[in-house]
Amino acid sequence: MAEIGRTTEPAKRTVRREFLAARERLTADELRRAASALARRALELPELARARTVAAYVSVGTEPGTLALLDALRARGVRVLLPALLPDNDLDWGVYAGEDSLASVRHGGRMALLEPAGERLGPDAVTAADAVLLPGLAVDARGMRLGRGGGSYDRVLARLKRAGARPALVVLLYDSEVVDHVPEEPHDRPVQAVVTPSGARRFT
Repeated sequence: MAEIGRTTEPAKRTVRREFLAARERLTADELRRAASALARRALELPELARARTVAAYVSVGTEPGTLALLDALRARGVRVLLPALLPDNDLDWGVYAGEDSLASVRHGGRMALLEPAGERLGPDAVTAADAVLLPGLAVDARGMRLGRGGGSYDRVLARLKRAGARPALVVLLYDSEVVDHVPEEPHDRPVQAVVTPSGARRFT
């Protein structure tokens, strides 16, 4: 993909639309195959192999599928934390106890999200994670992540920084979403790695 220009929010909105449109063109079979491959590749990542607690998320719609990965991490004995969206777009957290422990929650007019149905641990629970799996739409050669624009994970990253927590930050994407450059803003933070169905890549 050609290099995308600098840092304005309108530029981010335009690029987001392009990536979301590409995802909508994926077939159900392509989504299933990608989810299976993504789980295999992520489980090979040393940052996840040695993690005792992983903050993750449940994919929705055409996002790269995460459920197979969540179940595999749990089977390893990893404590998996999942987010629950708060009214101010911040994230609370709960422990993943299998697919039956998820509840479908609709926030306003948005797409329904699958959230942990059990005890809420508070927004600061993420600071105990050894690795944080981040959703996104793209990542560039510097490790800068393009999110969906809701700001929830900007808050998570700021909370980690304030707490002095340094978990491995890993974004889960499709192969075509690793690009040369994405628009960035001063608060954006790079990730350490990206995992796609074809493999993992680290950033310095």
